[in-house]
Amino acid sequence: MAGVQPFLHDLLVTLQAPSQVWSAGDGQVHPNGAQGVYHADVRALSSAVVRVNGVLPESVSAGRTGPGELEAVGLLRMIDTPGADPTVILCRRRTVRPGHVAERLELSSATAEPVAGRVTLRVASDLAPLERIKQGTPSSPLPPAVTGEGVSWHEGDVGVVVAAPGASVAADADGATLTWDVTVPPGRPLTLDWSVRTRAPGVVSAPASAAPEWSVPVVEADDRRLAALVARSLEDLAGLRMSAGFAPEETFLAAGAPWFFTLFGRDSLWAARMLLPLGTDLARGTLRTLAARQGTVTDTETAEQPGKILHEIRGGDLDVGGGTVLPPLYYGTVDATSLWICLLHDAWRWGLAADDVEGLLPALEHALAWMRDHGDNDGDGFLDYADESGHGLSNQGWKDSGDAVQWRDGTLAEGPIALSEVQAYAYEAAMGGAELLDAFGREGAGEWRAWAADLSSRFRKRFWLSDDDGPYVAIALDRHGAPVDSVTSNMGHLLGTGLLDPEEERLVARRLVAPDMSSGYGLRTLSSRSAGYWPLRYHGGTVWTHDTAVTLLGMARAGLGEEAAVLVRGLLDAAPHMGYQLPELYGGNAVGDGPGPLPYPAACHPQGWSAASAVVLLTAILGLSPSDGGLDIAPIVPSPVGALRVEGLRVAGRTATVDVDAHAGATLSIGDA
Repeated sequence: MAGVQPFLHDLLVTLQAPSQVWSAGDGQVHPNGAQGVYHADVRALSSAVVRVNGVLPESVSAGRTGPGELEAVGLLRMIDTPGADPTVILCRRRTVRPGHVAERLELSSATAEPVAGRVTLRVASDLAPLERIKQGTPSSPLPPAVTGEGVSWHEGDVGVVVAAPGASVAADADGATLTWDVTVPPGRPLTLDWSVRTRAPGVVSAPASAAPEWSVPVVEADDRRLAALVARSLEDLAGLRMSAGFAPEETFLAAGAPWFFTLFGRDSLWAARMLLPLGTDLARGTLRTLAARQGTVTDTETAEQPGKILHEIRGGDLDVGGGTVLPPLYYGTVDATSLWICLLHDAWRWGLAADDVEGLLPALEHALAWMRDHGDNDGDGFLDYADESGHGLSNQGWKDSGDAVQWRDGTLAEGPIALSEVQAYAYEAAMGGAELLDAFGREGAGEWRAWAADLSSRFRKRFWLSDDDGPYVAIALDRHGAPVDSVTSNMGHLLGTGLLDPEEERLVARRLVAPDMSSGYGLRTLSSRSAGYWPLRYHGGTVWTHDTAVTLLGMARAGLGEEAAVLVRGLLDAAPHMGYQLPELYGGNAVGDGPGPLPYPAACHPQGWSAASAVVLLTAILGLSPSDGGLDIAPIVPSPVGALRVEGLRVAGRTATVDVDAHAGATLSIGDA
């Protein structure tokens, strides 16, 4: 159906940035929806379907076997001998590397005599841009050119070459059929190989280094779901590592697959921040990459301003529908600049080398100045946003859908919008920035502490509301300065930032673990009592993994372990339903309302900050915080996962191990640098 975003929840993904393959549950790449072989936001192949004697193999198993690898097993009863037992199988092994997808087709037989058949691979390409696929816009296959060992497609700077050694090739206007006539002897597998290589221009590519920038901890817990979630999440994150052409030696994490397979200021910053207990190298790469494109001028079309950190970067204009067209380098985000400062400060505390920090201090000063000089559009003293281009994002916080900021009765708030969590990020950035300025002998620390104190005072007067359940924080102020009264997850991001006092943090935490906000599988984005609530509304009732993680970490840092444990258990209860790959978001239905959390069908998976949230669980449960080159621990009591041991944490270049017993008695050991 034209104009309908394709679903992803039941598709298998195999990836190694910037390449990815989306296939059906049988491992086949059917010419449907979002299925395809992609590279750098271009669909290189729109189908890759294997048949034997004209019939699809009968799928019995398919799934990942390692980073960037998938294996699908099908039965070949069309060439099998009579009998109840299936004795001829096809194993399809896929490996994805940057710009290269290879498959080995292995046919095995346990029949008494050799079996013969015809294996065909039907491939097609539309070279469609990812944005067109996301919008559900129909595309047509392009005619291929026959080459020595297969077929190819070329259009502009994009080139796709399929090689299938030993196959005969029959091309037509819609694609090509590659054919092998085979005889499979009993007990001796027969293998066929084919591959696709893609060349496509892009501003992001594979990272310079092959190994991830973080340690991989050994996790042992009474609740075994925690270790499974951490292992799967770190494997997924390894596939999201990218570099930008303007900073090729640095590495960051792409926001998510398939739609956001690129640099996003906010998302990449949050993911790097969440991974700090495993090392600071990713944070350094993310900070440097974003600093390389820090705003220098005022440009309404791109939303660039001096000192501002970008929102996202693409290879060309991005038409997301509804009149929203984003330029290749787009700065329409109100929070990435503050979050950049927060990451720099936190990375410094976790042990980022002084020389690395010092090299980023000019960018820090420019970012601080942006908060003061450009962050406030209407002059009320709060950071806010308004799209002045007429074709940019209408909402520019992390909840960036058009209906993300609404009143309790469901009507939409009018901008400029000043989000509550953005004020918390700004407060934390000003205080952290001041600490860095002092530590490195630069001027201005006093000014920023005063600025933060003033912001805190004004926030307390303007953002607090009360209803029958007591006090809570409004999601935002609207264009008239009125506090928007819906109860949302946004206030969870205030916890642990310093903006609230301890009693205010307790009030917020209590509201967030109430049944209208906590689904039992995580934190709903909007209270189920709101008129606009729906469990599958993008920012109006779903659960976002990272949102829950940020909130529970804030609770833990505020000493609210009981409330944090509610959300920890929620994510762990959700994880097995999704194969321990927590996606971008999922349904806000309550525990018991169905067999598990409803999939949000178009959600990205893996998603950078969702996968990184697994490390947040470790940080919160153990109560980790860096301190003068060492590590402080303050575990949640009682531990929500029972006894827990984590080896391979990193602080100031040293390795740390933490043991917590079931009653949260803890020991810490730190090795030499």
